[in-house]
Amino acid sequence: MIHSPGPIPVSLPWGLDGLVGADVVLITGHPGHRGEPPVAVQAALRAAADRGIRIAAVGTGVFTLAATGLLDGRRATTGWRHTGELAARHPQIEVDMLGTVVEDGSFLTAAGIFGGVDVCLRILRRDHGAGVAGETARELITPLHLDADRVQDAIEQEIMDGAGLQPTLRWLETQLDRGVTLADMAAHARTSPSSLTRRFRTHTGLTPLQYLLNARVSEAQRLLRETDITVERIAARTGFSSPAVLRRHFRSLTGTTPRAYRQARRAAGILGDQG
Repeated sequence: MIHSPGPIPVSLPWGLDGLVGADVVLITGHPGHRGEPPVAVQAALRAAADRGIRIAAVGTGVFTLAATGLLDGRRATTGWRHTGELAARHPQIEVDMLGTVVEDGSFLTAAGIFGGVDVCLRILRRDHGAGVAGETARELITPLHLDADRVQDAIEQEIMDGAGLQPTLRWLETQLDRGVTLADMAAHARTSPSSLTRRFRTHTGLTPLQYLLNARVSEAQRLLRETDITVERIAARTGFSSPAVLRRHFRSLTGTTPRAYRQARRAAGILGDQG
């Protein structure tokens, strides 16, 4: 039913009828995600959602879930290379441009391979506890290597590095209206610019400045949705040097303009109220 990208095929013993008794439905990334999913697939996913089954989508698989309309009016994400396209194709979805795991109701979405691991571990932790999730995380990696101890040490260090980013990420959220540089970020994280860039690439898939740009556009989206302030004021509050610069980056990352985004969100809200 769902194909894995890459050279390893995934064969399942069930068809769409397998969704009837499922606890969780996972839609992986797959080729042809821009095409309209088969009617039977959409119907099966909607029926699963109606039964309260959790549905997770990873990478380009998010486009399949989005095509059902189940994510309309909700927050969702996908791989950072595709967030702009997802926002443009489905303006009713509030797209998280940072590509982290997003959970909204019974729906979970995330970026590609590692995002899929995060989603599965989150579900496992919720259903079976932190101990089982932690042991599973270790087993996913160490059996692939003969020098398991050394690899485990490296994994634990990466986890520490990732946790160490959180204060800087939270700090950045308070600095969106300021001219923050890579050197400023590195100083806050108490590391070198090169080390900070490595950590950001490992844990977010973005450079620090790319992450900051995405965060600024995400804040601009929030202000467009939740306030009536002008694009000029939004540009100032999100650290863009002018409305024109905001519009350029906004279109690049979302596929639309600030004005069109605001109008689409308001139209979606009006239709939702009428429904």
